[in-house]
Amino acid sequence: MAVGKMAETLQAPLATDTAPSSSAQEKCDHSPDVSKLHDPEAATLGKSVSTEPLQPEPPFPEGGLQAWLVVFGAWAGLFAGLGITNTIAVFQSYISTHQLADYSESSIGWIFSLYTFLAFFCGIYIGPIFDKYGPRWLIATGVVCVVAAQMLFSICTEYWHFILVFGVLNGTGCSLLFTPCLASVGHFFRERRGFATGLASAGGSIGGIVAPLMLNSLFSNPSLGWDWGIRIYGFLCLGLLSLALIFVRSRLPPKENASIHPDPKIFKQKPFLYTTIAVFLMEFALFIPIGYISSYARAQGFSESFSFYILTIMNAGSFFGRVLPGWYADRIGAFNTNTIATFLSITACFVIWLPFGHTKPGIIVFAIVIGIAGGTNISITPVCISRLCPTESYGRYYATCFSVVSIACLIGIPIGGSIIGACDGDYWALIVFTGILYVLSFVMFLVAKSASVGWRLLAVY
Repeated sequence: MAVGKMAETLQAPLATDTAPSSSAQEKCDHSPDVSKLHDPEAATLGKSVSTEPLQPEPPFPEGGLQAWLVVFGAWAGLFAGLGITNTIAVFQSYISTHQLADYSESSIGWIFSLYTFLAFFCGIYIGPIFDKYGPRWLIATGVVCVVAAQMLFSICTEYWHFILVFGVLNGTGCSLLFTPCLASVGHFFRERRGFATGLASAGGSIGGIVAPLMLNSLFSNPSLGWDWGIRIYGFLCLGLLSLALIFVRSRLPPKENASIHPDPKIFKQKPFLYTTIAVFLMEFALFIPIGYISSYARAQGFSESFSFYILTIMNAGSFFGRVLPGWYADRIGAFNTNTIATFLSITACFVIWLPFGHTKPGIIVFAIVIGIAGGTNISITPVCISRLCPTESYGRYYATCFSVVSIACLIGIPIGGSIIGACDGDYWALIVFTGILYVLSFVMFLVAKSASVGWRLLAVY
């Protein structure tokens, strides 16, 4: 399966120790004082922040042909890249009953966990390289890696084949696509960043809708089967990634003197640290249904075709979760939107999946709800991160956050497989575990917001 919409200097100062405006709606600005971003004493926004006017960033285009072409290019790149991520449940379900039928769910899970780990962890260098040199060569290298991986994936037969091809080569290639595609959109939009990022990341949802249907049809065709099914999908990725290579651009000039090495000092900023923890827990939880919903459906006695279709249903929900929340996140705040989506995920796990997931209506409703919530989390998280840094450093901050999150992606699916094995193939403990992770993420999103604006629950942030 298939996720990633993945700052700015203030136009007006943020001061949490001042009285709110007399306007009917309480609103707070979105970014810290950039001059204090690397000052450990000033990094906690809950402390006093200078009320002197800050020098604003140059105006953002907020639209225009070039800006929307960048969004389109990012959409195409994420269709291919995140489309693969959003389809791992199909791959796992298929190879666990064919090429690797003698291996446990936990062992097979490591293939896809390694993929997601590298897809995010490699960004720890890719982000700073993007900030310094731009997206062109990163995307070009990613195209080569991803397309080559699909072609080799079609002829894999041994466990180590899948580890090297899908886990290492495909994971590294997708990492070269994610950060440049999402960060480039942030160069062209500020006030409409949530909406633009949501549109771009919706490509991953469309990929997650198209790929399972396409692969199910190809795999079931006797003249094509697995081999040509994967190759045809690889050619589709080649066409889409070519569009990303053509249209994705950065707006800001390269930072010639910038370091390409990670900067762990940014974790001294408490809002960024707490946000990273919240995203870590959220992605840990999210990749469990992404990785296991197809296997879960088959374990409940549903057909193999339905196990493919349930993933498509989840990705259809994710599409709406990426596009629509991006629009209202620009109005109620990215952190508020992510917090609401996380609460919706808690509800999906404990109120729908746990008691009713064994029924066809129950699992369909769960797939829709968790898809909407997960799509919102994926598209709005980059916007949350962008609120905590200047735009020219966005690639570094985004990639640093997700390099930590990659650890959750690495361990999530194998831990899920171990939980299933410990319960003799029953999924109830896995569902409870997923729900608890979402509860912890919900709490940390509230803490991250409070570190910036205090415990003002209605503040727009």
